[in-house]
Amino acid sequence: MYLVKDTRLKKMLQILQKRQKDLSVFMDNIKNEHNFSAIIRTCDSVGILNIYYQYNQKGEIPINENITMGAHKWVFLQKVKNSYQFLKNKKEEGYQIVVTHLSKESVNFRDIDYTKPTVIVVGNEMSGVSKEIIDLSDYKVIIPMYGMVQSLNVSVATGIILYEAQRQREEKGLYTTSQLSERDIEDILKKWAVEDVIKTKKESR
Repeated sequence: MYLVKDTRLKKMLQILQKRQKDLSVFMDNIKNEHNFSAIIRTCDSVGILNIYYQYNQKGEIPINENITMGAHKWVFLQKVKNSYQFLKNKKEEGYQIVVTHLSKESVNFRDIDYTKPTVIVVGNEMSGVSKEIIDLSDYKVIIPMYGMVQSLNVSVATGIILYEAQRQREEKGLYTTSQLSERDIEDILKKWAVEDVIKTKKESR
């Protein structure tokens, strides 16, 4: 039995019907909580289910709820210990690895087919994506720039790429047919509509 109102449950089901199971974002060595939180919010808005990240500092990276506006509750955040091995495994599963990186081999971000199983990899503001992951990637992408600076804020850049992916996937009808199995949906609803509700009530006491 779910612990939310029928209207809330209906909304959850509508969201899950559009979640993109084979499109995810990986944040390599994230450092800035504001960018982290902004990317989470954008991921939720385009139907991302899983967000992966590597955080090399002590403890857990804080989430700024004023930025996420609660979006972090509706995606699955998974911390990764070994970025290279994780992404290598994803490639072996059939995912294309697309990294944001400025180089001679980089292509326009719009030239990628994001309707394929894809992991979009973004780095931090200081050092970008690590070299070993760049070498592992299938594609390096850039966003065309016509100003004095050569790059955008990482959360802005991620949003631009994700909405191109969303556009392509919507045109192909990938938001009209659920990518999640009935078991997937049951498991997620158990978390959202039971476990999280109980946890919130306990924390509010």
